[in-house]
Amino acid sequence: MNARESRKRLLIAESEMNRAQLLIELSALRAGASKLSERAKSLGSIASSAALLVTGLALFLRGRTTRQEPKRSWPQTIIKGAGLISTLWFALRPKDSGSSTSGG
Repeated sequence: MNARESRKRLLIAESEMNRAQLLIELSALRAGASKLSERAKSLGSIASSAALLVTGLALFLRGRTTRQEPKRSWPQTIIKGAGLISTLWFALRPKDSGSSTSGG
């Protein structure tokens, strides 16, 4: 075997080592991106829930003004409270990503 042939084999072996190292680094990068994606989803879910909560509270409190209004009847109060509870329920309930009710 001459020097040229041994140099060629050495370069091929080095190339294979670099390829294996690249695959390992790509795998680590994918895992990191997956973790980052999961964190972003949970942060988005928290932000979405907080926004819905604030919206629900704002809508609930919007009906109250400083001027004197006639007192609501108890059925109106129950309906308004049920609306607030519904808004809070949809904002705070766990999101089920595995099943969809839209049929899609």
